[in-house]
Formats: sequence, C-alpha cells, structure tokens
Amino acid sequence: MKIVFLAPFGIRPKGTVIARMVPLAAELHSLGHEVVIVAPPYTNPEDSGKTEVVCGVTIRNVVLGPRNRALATPFLTWRLLRAALAEKPDLVHLFKPKGYAGLAAMLQLLCDRLGVRMPPLFLDTDDWEGRGGMNELHGYSAAEKHLYAFQEQWLIRRVRGVSVASRTLEDLVLGVFPRQRVLYLPNCVDDRPPGDGGRVREKLGIPANTPVLLLYTRFFEFPQEKLHRVFAGVYRRVPGVRFLVVGKGRHGEEDQLIAASREQGFREAVVLAGWVEPAELPDYLAAGDAAVYPFADTLVNRAKCPAKLTELLRAGVPVVADRVGQIPEYVAPELHGLLCAPEEWEEMAEKCGGLLLDAGLRASAAAAGRRFLLDNFAWRDYAKLLHDFYNEL
Repeated sequence: MKIVFLAPFGIRPKGTVIARMVPLAAELHSLGHEVVIVAPPYTNPEDSGKTEVVCGVTIRNVVLGPRNRALATPFLTWRLLRAALAEKPDLVHLFKPKGYAGLAAMLQLLCDRLGVRMPPLFLDTDDWEGRGGMNELHGYSAAEKHLYAFQEQWLIRRVRGVSVASRTLEDLVLGVFPRQRVLYLPNCVDDRPPGDGGRVREKLGIPANTPVLLLYTRFFEFPQEKLHRVFAGVYRRVPGVRFLVVGKGRHGEEDQLIAASREQGFREAVVLAGWVEPAELPDYLAAGDAAVYPFADTLVNRAKCPAKLTELLRAGVPVVADRVGQIPEYVAPELHGLLCAPEEWEEMAEKCGGLLLDAGLRASAAAAGRRFLLDNFAWRDYAKLLHDFYNEL
C-alpha cells in the first residue's frame, strides 16, 4: 500500500515528525508498505523544496510561500495537497488536525464531497489542540485559536479513522466518533542501546562520580516555581549534585531558573545544555543518574503522550514523575512508587534524592523501566495494529 503521512511542520526543531512519524513510517515499510512524509518546513525554512531520507523514510518538504502567514496559507495548503496526491497514495494520514496540513486535509475532503475522487483520509492526534488544549499555550491570535479549534472538531467527525496517542484523547474522540474507527496508538520506541554519558560529562566538565539529576524538557508542562523548589530540595539532600537541563523554553524559563538558583543557593549545581541535536540526545540522556519529570494535572498534559519520557526510559534512566495522564501507562507496575502527586513538590524532591543516593535502587529501576517500555511500547507492534486498522477501514 502507498501511504502519505501529512506532517504539521518540518523535521526540525519540533519532535512530532522525528519522534512519531518517522519510526512509524519505517515500521510500516518493514510490513511491505511504501510511506512518504509530506511536510511544510516553515519551522526549518532552509529545507524548503528539498527531499531528504531519514531512517529510510522519504520526506518531501514543499516549497514555502510568502513569509506572511496569512498570505502563505493558500500557497502552502495547495502545495501540500498537490504534493500528497502526486504520490498517488492509497490513503493519506494527517498528523495533527490543525494548521496548513489540516487545511490541506479539509480541502481534500471537500474535493471528495464535490465528486473528485480522493484517497481515504485518516487523522492522527497526539495533543488536544483546541479549546482548553494547546491553544492556551501559544500566542495565537483570536482568529487562529478559533480556526484550530474548528479544524479539530470538523476533521475528527469526517475522516475515515482516527489514531490517538493517549487514553484521554481516546475518551475525547469517542465522544463524537464510533469506537471501531478509533485506534489507540501511543508514542513508542525501538530498541537502541544507551548513549555515552561519559563523553557528555567530560564535555560539560561534570566529574564521573558526581550525582546528576537530569531534566529533559520544554518547561511549559509544569509551574516553574515547582521546579525551583524540587531542585532546591534535592540540593539540600544530595551533596555535590548537578542538575543537567536538556531542552529549551519558550519564554525565558532558563533565565527564571538561573535567578531562582541564585536566590536559593544552588546556582553552582545548574548545567544548561539547551536544545540538543537529535543524534546527540542519547549521550546527553545517558549522562544522568536519574531524571525528574514534573507534569501539571491539566487537560493539555493529560491528553499528551510524552515522548520525552519514553526516551528517558529507553535510555535506562530511572525517572521520578508526576502521576498524570499517560505517564502511569509507561511506568512498570513495580516502579509506581516513583510516581508523585502533581501538587507534592517535596515528595518529588525526596524521591529524586533517594534515587541519587541509592545506586542499587537506580540500577534496578533503570533495568525494569527499560524492559517494561520495550516489551509493551514497541513501534513494530503498534505498526502492525495500524496496518490492520487501515485494512479494516
């Protein structure tokens, strides 16, 4: 079967394409399908018009239109649909029901309604995008917010089938869509060995025997004050600890962290790595002895399927996380003791400190977390379910 994955944006720097679409496409290839990703690379405009191959998957970046978003909209909408149809696909699978790709999918459905023969359209959703969802986290205009909320509701009701990345999204979609046309498709992993954490420690000047608590984040998933309190609490409990922060905030959260670390006396412990190239991430994750994963109890977070958590667990890093949404599904039952109530920052600091001070507990938690993830959330297994889903519908 020839399949087009319609991407919401380019491959860099956001994670949906590289973390969800590419590995799923690669596994579908192994099942005999041909999958091409068509993307609007406005997040990485240097790739405009380029075709590249990543992990054996072809990604066609359409030519960008005018820089003004309003003027670019008709150009990108048409170019995305034209590029998708040029592949002569048996079906199109849209990832995220919003933006330019969402408009191209809407145009496809309207053409089909007008009698123009079109391939079946499927939708993948890995976030709640509209009211109460991702709309609230971005500086969108009122018009954009209304559009994205409308796209989400309109498309969910009209596509052939919907794949959802979390149980919360499954419940939300089942409110308006029949169960037999919904597939639970969480973020998964393939089996890769952990990286070389020693190389990163040497690069950053962190001694090999120094306890390192890793934060792999975009910062918006939790209140910043909670993070500052957790770090301060761990600093009091663990002599010589270092906090390795991998990722970049949107609103200067790193500056807030540095200011709080000075006020609360742990500035010397903070090491900011910033945004890291995907190829280097395994080494940075392996540099942590344990990881902290704060996650506020909001609709946005409950609907998310945190790919960063799966990367940490696959890397063999034991994780202390908040008990919110999809997170307990990824954690081995014997490790649920490392989950925290989201409002209890002191509980999180205590459990992080306990992990860092107990090498035996870290080793057993790391092994159990990685084993459970690989056994229950492998891309190859869920790609087979998606293969069956396509054929059934």
